[in-house]
Amino acid sequence: MELGSSDASKSTFSLTDEDHTLANALRFTSNQDPRVTFCGYSIPHPSDNRVNIRIQTTGEPAVDVLKDACQDLMLMCRQVRSTFVKAVGDFNLRNPKPVKDIQDKGDKAVQDSKMSEAVEDLQDMHID
Repeated sequence: MELGSSDASKSTFSLTDEDHTLANALRFTSNQDPRVTFCGYSIPHPSDNRVNIRIQTTGEPAVDVLKDACQDLMLMCRQVRSTFVKAVGDFNLRNPKPVKDIQDKGDKAVQDSKMSEAVEDLQDMHID
């Protein structure tokens, strides 16, 4: 988050070890929120594994909006995964030679725990 910023409704968050994949998804999800007046991201340098996400709101603290966007994105990912797993299962039932089993075998837990850690980190932020 920006240091020295006195307006909690306008913040820039720097996420390390991330790229366009997460940044674009968070930008899209944040822009769906009616409290958001602007959300965009930039990557300072192609060799830098860091993204900066800028959120401006109608007055709500930007960190709260980012937390909500992370939660919404996690729910969307769960829904997509569930729909995909079901579609593969249905396909396998209709075809004699099944596609490799892609049921969750712990990788979902890893992804959920990473997203949960990110949400917890955001919740631990205190804005004075």
